[in-house]
Amino acid sequence: MESSLRARIRAGDASAFAELFDQYARSVYNHAFRLTADWSTAEDVMAATYLQAWRSRERVGEEGGSLRPWLLGIATNEARNHTRGNRRYRAAASALAAAELTEPDHADAVAGRLDDGARITAAIGALALLRRQEREVVTLCLWEGLDYESAARALGVPIGTVRSRLSRARTRLRDLVDAPRRTSRAPADTPPGAAGRLTRNQDGPAGQVEGGVVRLTQEGNR
Repeated sequence: MESSLRARIRAGDASAFAELFDQYARSVYNHAFRLTADWSTAEDVMAATYLQAWRSRERVGEEGGSLRPWLLGIATNEARNHTRGNRRYRAAASALAAAELTEPDHADAVAGRLDDGARITAAIGALALLRRQEREVVTLCLWEGLDYESAARALGVPIGTVRSRLSRARTRLRDLVDAPRRTSRAPADTPPGAAGRLTRNQDGPAGQVEGGVVRLTQEGNR
């Protein structure tokens, strides 16, 4: 079925693109939102993604699996064009948190909410701690569930690069979350470095996704 869809898309069949939109629009939109932290910008990215997909339809291979990684790769590139640098992303993330998602109906009307407002805000807050390249890998591998090979194709980088970026992202998230907790929880007479041992030994792997949000620590760390 997917190979038939690929052939129709390569041939410029408009109905095939309608099917492609119906199948993956929500996934593309949610991915765009995670990379831009703005619902309106995510709409623009989604529209630009499908426009670019139409323009580059001849690049679609005759054989292959789902076209979702291809679309997510295009969406990632379009998101870069709409949000340049971490400063703009963090500003959008701060605005999102300040607004406390006061317009949820708008998001529902377009492609459905990712999750409740608190989880969305927490997820974007975690992503804002990362560099752009790390954020892209986290959203593709941990939220969208792409394997390393599919993520590498989507980003146009080697598989080893995906692995290393994801590893750095997990380490960065863990370190950023551990730092304030070590400061606040360590007794006054705790030797240097001991606070890190007290908390880090309880930590789970940073970057796991649970309920639409990056789960940074285990239940035991309250």
